[in-house]
Amino acid sequence: MQIHTHRPWGKRLAAVALVTSLSVAATVALMPLKPLAAQSVGAVPSVRGLPDFTDLVDAVGPSVVNIRTVEKVRGGARPSGQEEQMLEFFRRFGIPLPPGVTPRGPRAERDGEEAERPRGVGSGFALTADGFIMTNAHVVDGADEVIVTLPDKREFKARIVGTDKRTDVAVVKIEATGLNAVKIGDVSRLRVGEWVMAIGSPFGLENTVTAGIVSAKQRDTGDYLPFIQTDVAINPGNSGGPLINMRGEVVGINSQIYSRSGGFQGISFAIPIDEAVRVSDQLRSSGRVTRGRIGVGIDQVSKEVAESIGLGKPEGALVRSVEPDSPAAKAGIEPGDIIVRFDGKAIEKSVDLPRLVGNTKPGARSTVTVFRRGSTKDLTITIGEVEPERVAQRPESKDTKPPATSLVKSLGLSLSELTDAAKAELKLNGGVRIDGAEGAAARAGLREGDVILAVANTEVRGLKEFEAVVAKADKSRPINVLFRRGEWAQYAVIRPATR
Repeated sequence: MQIHTHRPWGKRLAAVALVTSLSVAATVALMPLKPLAAQSVGAVPSVRGLPDFTDLVDAVGPSVVNIRTVEKVRGGARPSGQEEQMLEFFRRFGIPLPPGVTPRGPRAERDGEEAERPRGVGSGFALTADGFIMTNAHVVDGADEVIVTLPDKREFKARIVGTDKRTDVAVVKIEATGLNAVKIGDVSRLRVGEWVMAIGSPFGLENTVTAGIVSAKQRDTGDYLPFIQTDVAINPGNSGGPLINMRGEVVGINSQIYSRSGGFQGISFAIPIDEAVRVSDQLRSSGRVTRGRIGVGIDQVSKEVAESIGLGKPEGALVRSVEPDSPAAKAGIEPGDIIVRFDGKAIEKSVDLPRLVGNTKPGARSTVTVFRRGSTKDLTITIGEVEPERVAQRPESKDTKPPATSLVKSLGLSLSELTDAAKAELKLNGGVRIDGAEGAAARAGLREGDVILAVANTEVRGLKEFEAVVAKADKSRPINVLFRRGEWAQYAVIRPATR
């Protein structure tokens, strides 16, 4: 941590106070005296004053806990970088160390001697009166011991009920009763610009209150979470603490910050509480989270692609690959399809699909609406279950060229038929192989080895079909090409050269 001091704090504060008082006096002297009603614009309500958070602190403060984690290490181990920074912060400002945090000394450095070392400090809040605490998964991940300190200074060793790294949600349990459980808010009612408050333990400083406004909703920073973005001051130790609305309800879990220095820089993210509660319910019932999967690799749909294939606006999720024997493959979903609805819910952006599928119970039957070559089609799919750490295989096809070749000069493509062996290996019924790409095709991103599956929204099984479709196409307009590279399928838009 770097702390810059250019002059004594007392003189700096005095100067700031003087400038501020003069500025305020000048502003008041120049301000025209108009009634508040005359200053309002349209239907926008006038600001009547800044919010008072004192009642919220009194109501929610008793529900927020401090969480310390401990790991067992061999003598000689050095403290982590985060711990070094935290200790330096306390040393420079003369702040007493939090419970359980001790400075490093020669005794702790003996080789071969196992010792407990503070690993991190975070926050949490009471879900139930009988001891269930919600926090972030990264707060307790890898800890040998978790210690929960209540606002009344009582300490308990906690048992980790379950963690979910995908959403960064964890639930721990302490043997205590009569806790002040939080009230869960409705995230759908949360509005951008609304005041919110956070309570946590930044740098181990317990029961610290900060406030700000909601900067954005549905912020896409993860596969399964549409984060709430705020400008509430969040620092190391705030993780896992509640984000609270003006009704005293928890609407999120403070989880991440955007920072280039490691400290707060005005942008922080919270996990929406409805998503977190859904995860916590599963953790409490089974200790793990099950999510649905259909076995597709997806990408965004660009405006250019949407216009060229007749989709209209860029929406849905472009299917780039389909895993063999997956629920998607069995349902008839193909590479190049654009999934526009799932169980009747519109897919506005590609990230909407994994969230909807992930929240669907494995084994359930759902309806998927796909846009394929100019029209939509409903498919019935049985949802599978996400397998941990599954890695998609990407086999490469053997370059075996059959004798039949074609040169499509207007597109800059040199093509050949696929061999039966290549079709079997790629699990394709047809298509043509690109032997060379230049000019317009190269500028569109096509290259040797790619396999073209469709052109101008028309499926092609061989060279003759490809040439027939291109011959009928308007040479002055862009033409869309669905191609496969390895196991991934995607669209390219070729802009043919015109005379």
